[in-house]
Amino acid sequence: MNDFHRKDFARRWVNLASEKLGAKAVKCSDDFFAPMHRMLKDDDAVFIDGKYDDNGKWMDGWESRRKRIAGHDWCIIALAKPGIIHGIEIDTTHFTGNYPPAASIEACHSEADIPLEDDGKNNKWVEIIEQNVLEGDSKHQYAVSNSEVFTHIRVNIYPDGGIARLRVYAQPRVNWEKLAAGELVDIAAALNGGVALAANNEHFGGIRNLLTPGRGVNMGDGWETRRRREPGNDWVVIALARRGKIREIEIDTAHYKGNYPESCNVLGANLTPHVAANMDWLNLNTVKSASENWDVVLNKVKLQADKQHYFKHEIIDAGLITHIRINIFPDGGLSRVRMLADIHATDIQATDIQATDI
Repeated sequence: MNDFHRKDFARRWVNLASEKLGAKAVKCSDDFFAPMHRMLKDDDAVFIDGKYDDNGKWMDGWESRRKRIAGHDWCIIALAKPGIIHGIEIDTTHFTGNYPPAASIEACHSEADIPLEDDGKNNKWVEIIEQNVLEGDSKHQYAVSNSEVFTHIRVNIYPDGGIARLRVYAQPRVNWEKLAAGELVDIAAALNGGVALAANNEHFGGIRNLLTPGRGVNMGDGWETRRRREPGNDWVVIALARRGKIREIEIDTAHYKGNYPESCNVLGANLTPHVAANMDWLNLNTVKSASENWDVVLNKVKLQADKQHYFKHEIIDAGLITHIRINIFPDGGLSRVRMLADIHATDIQATDIQATDI
């Protein structure tokens, strides 16, 4: 798959194999050279020349020993949340003479922590990616057409070797009907299906950090732009998990002290699935011009260093919102963004679908 489609794939869906979101590698056949949990790290894999541990060369990923018996190695991952899987990325970056020649992916829906074939709980594993040839030091991405909701995946490698990173791009399954009338929910949260689509700059920190659970652990765990030396301001566009009326907003500048934005505002739009699907989210000029005239949801407000900012009475009713644009002035870093909304407002139709169902 070419680079355009790979990036577009990653932008449209949530990575439910993200360690930061709560995904866990729960069991594997072997991880002698590199532990299975490294495969779920959110940052890109690195190679440290000359670094060794007790078992050999230190590798940033999951790596099994050389198999000397029949069979193949495998690893089971509990996804951060049940979801419909749309795509898989198997990344063998830095694995050259030790990558698996082939791999396949199975998935199941199970309440067991570690669903195995023989655990007596009727777990049904379904092959969602058939066995495919892999190359070393490469990213391999595969579309998934199965519409079932899965909780776990099993990565099979033939016969052994190492994988640097695994990404499972999916739409989290949320039971919206459980929410009572007037109850607010964060429709920007990644675990609910919110996706950071585009930003004019991500020099020091990626936009996906904005929608992850909890507060940021340091300045690297947020979105931070370079120092702006020209007129204008920086911005980020986010697809919300579903339509709603925004009632409360949280902007968190945790750990940003000498580099927080002086101020920010929030714009919003109610895009149809057709319009959202046909927007070229990778073309920053197109996204910038399309979003800069969206309706105002929050007028320009001052920000402070290392602080959670809460806005309620300042919010302007712009009706139903599916996408937001946050402008920061002129530049700097944000740690987290929350958009608490009423998804059962009287003008929301029962046929409304999630904004990311495109």
